[in-house]
Amino acid sequence: MNEPILMIDVTVENFNQVVIEGSSSKPVLIDFWADWCEPCKTLTPLLEEIVASYQGELVLAKINCDEQQQIVAQFGVRSLPTVVLFKDGQPIDGFTGASTESIIRKMLEKHVQLPEVQGSELDQAKALYDANKVEQAKKILQSSLDVDNKNMSALILYARCLADMGELGEAETILSSVSEEDYKKELAAAKALLAFLREAQSFSETDITVLQKRYQEQPNDELTYQLAINFVLQKQYEKAMELLFSLFIHNSNYQEGIPRKALIQLFELIGADDPHVINYRRKLYQALY
Repeated sequence: MNEPILMIDVTVENFNQVVIEGSSSKPVLIDFWADWCEPCKTLTPLLEEIVASYQGELVLAKINCDEQQQIVAQFGVRSLPTVVLFKDGQPIDGFTGASTESIIRKMLEKHVQLPEVQGSELDQAKALYDANKVEQAKKILQSSLDVDNKNMSALILYARCLADMGELGEAETILSSVSEEDYKKELAAAKALLAFLREAQSFSETDITVLQKRYQEQPNDELTYQLAINFVLQKQYEKAMELLFSLFIHNSNYQEGIPRKALIQLFELIGADDPHVINYRRKLYQALY
């Protein structure tokens, strides 16, 4: 069973216990944030997702900079968001500003080891894929498919790995060979991912930080849509749904109804049981009928 996500609100009173002493037993990732900081609203959920993948081997310490000025001054924090990694009572790494999942994981890889994955090769590959270790997942799946190339779940996940690595044509060829009704949901999710990746290829700008800045300065339908698709590819699904739904309400006919189509594809990618999907599917139904 997975360990609970370790997330703690840090104050002056518990700073030494949580960060200084606590980082002697397991690394502590400090997230300096504030309510008024727009990039923080994107980064904090991403940090929570990453910390969850470490299954209790990494702690997320959240510091509200408006309320904890003494700690802010102690660290000399000048801009938000700021992230600092502590280990054995000392700051060892970090970054300032918005970042992506892959960059954050590369930073953590140098200092924190992901828990060893147990189970079948497919289970291992799924866990690695969910932890954004796409290349490692692909290698395991290749080995598994060499033995049993009729394993449709492995084949579909392998295609997703290829798609994430930019090999969209090969991924599409593999997915087109899968027709079994038993794998309908997995296949729909993989095809949805492929569609989002292809859509992003048509954008002139894919840097999510640049898109967010432009959106904040002068929002429009095109920026809303492009930012939403990039949130999808960063696995910031709630943010993506929020933007796509707002675009649907504002201009449902944008690009021949693409907000609704993209929302439905996103529902397929995430899965019908996800609480955010349930919420936004209900909202979409109410808006339509």
